[in-house]
Amino acid sequence: MNFKKVLPILGLSFISFFAFSQEYKAGKPNWQNLDLKDDGVFGISTEKAYNKLLKNKPSTTVIVAVLDGGVQADHEDLKSVMWVNKDEIPGNGIDDDGNGYIDDIHGWNYLGNADGENVRYDNLEVTRLLRDLQPKYISVLPSTPLSESGKREFQEYQKMVTDYMNRLQRAQMGELNYRSLKEKLDSIVVSIGDKNPSKDAINQYKAKDRDEARAIRIIKDAMNDGTDFEAFYKDFMEGFDYYTNQVKYHLNMAYDSRSIVGDDYEDYSDHNYGNPDVEGPDAGHGTHVAGIIGAVRDNGLGLQGVANNVQIMGVRMVPDGDERDKDIANAIRYATDNGAKVINMSFGKGYVKNKQIVDEAVKYAMDKDVLLVHAAGNDGANIDNVPNFPNRRYVDSLGINQGEGEAWLEVGATSWEKNNLIASFSNYGKRSVDVFAPGVDIYSSMPGSLYKEQSGTSMASPVVAGLAALIRSYFPKFSAIEVKDIIMQSVVVTEDKVRINERGANRRVLLSDISISGGVVNAYNAIELAEKLYKKKK
Repeated sequence: MNFKKVLPILGLSFISFFAFSQEYKAGKPNWQNLDLKDDGVFGISTEKAYNKLLKNKPSTTVIVAVLDGGVQADHEDLKSVMWVNKDEIPGNGIDDDGNGYIDDIHGWNYLGNADGENVRYDNLEVTRLLRDLQPKYISVLPSTPLSESGKREFQEYQKMVTDYMNRLQRAQMGELNYRSLKEKLDSIVVSIGDKNPSKDAINQYKAKDRDEARAIRIIKDAMNDGTDFEAFYKDFMEGFDYYTNQVKYHLNMAYDSRSIVGDDYEDYSDHNYGNPDVEGPDAGHGTHVAGIIGAVRDNGLGLQGVANNVQIMGVRMVPDGDERDKDIANAIRYATDNGAKVINMSFGKGYVKNKQIVDEAVKYAMDKDVLLVHAAGNDGANIDNVPNFPNRRYVDSLGINQGEGEAWLEVGATSWEKNNLIASFSNYGKRSVDVFAPGVDIYSSMPGSLYKEQSGTSMASPVVAGLAALIRSYFPKFSAIEVKDIIMQSVVVTEDKVRINERGANRRVLLSDISISGGVVNAYNAIELAEKLYKKKK
């Protein structure tokens, strides 16, 4: 699932979401790159590393693949760092380099077809799985004889039905509540006669009924925190659209967008489908991620990416809905075959259709010395116990463990405040999450050469991907696993306990209780350690 919106993933009401979105407004632009001691915010000390350790030192260009929902290749702060396939002639309709992909100048899009049509919405994986299994099990009685494997599959089917129905009920209720509130908000705007009414106009407005009074209270709460009505309404509409899309697309068994792509979805050996449109119809999330990694530093525009010598390869395979395993596998292979040394994956889901094809792609990338960086997810859950895909663990067709990939970094999210360190939405896990990194209110690039703050482990993952690229750029002889080890060994460990929510109850724990490294990544420490180890390597 694409982690674009913290609100719906947390299942929050609009009121609690808006309070959440205001919670961290004391942050500073570029805070993820600042230093706790020098700047007073818990960033990763990137600026300090550049100023004190990397000045005038040579670096090599590292290709970082952004596997996501799309990247605006001509964004003002990204266009000069986008990967360009120099062996391909733009727009001639010929596969000049013979890699099987026509006109793949900046990457590839697995959610489109040769006619230029693109998928925007898709189902959740649980919807697709149920659609496949329903004809087989919908009329099965408890007394029906089944094989052992059939019993296991039927039990999983029953669990999926329960989960699906719970999700659908929440989505329908969310859509109903949002639609009702939207009607009141629109009515208030019409009555006032101003699309962006002032705080005074809202304060003076006389509510016509109880529902309007509730809407006015919500607006006032937002405006009391300094937000104008227009910004408030835009945030509100994100929640409204989310629940509407849940009902209309994500959880709609009758909706299936794969016909747009036109591939044989069950043929996992099929790689050459899609088109070269790396932006697609909804590139906000991927463009934001790309900026965090490598937006041009010190050009007076937007933000400063973590890495200063990268090329961003866009690989579009995340729809508004759950990504498909076939597309994940093909995207990893495409990025690897075209020179990416770091792959960022800010997506995830709770169900899997064919984990083996993704596992094989992960193995393929690691055999080619690629480091994979993955967002841990935004459910505020312990993913030691809750399914989260893709992941580093390999399994066979029966789900039996077959080891795990070493060159993989699973990333949770932090805020800049030492006393409020772990983002409330961030997943965690003593055996599953490697490190934490800044992921709250990160200011980065958006389509239209715009900029915006967004929160999520989706933002934390590219901070770490950027750091990995930075290390590989200045110390190119390090392998992917060595880069991972440097990042893990150089984290900032705090003895202060952090707050997490586990099974509905708040607990205070050490970072070592909820992650493997027990700390927050730090560029200065990582570069310092890399320099020491590199001297020995030479």
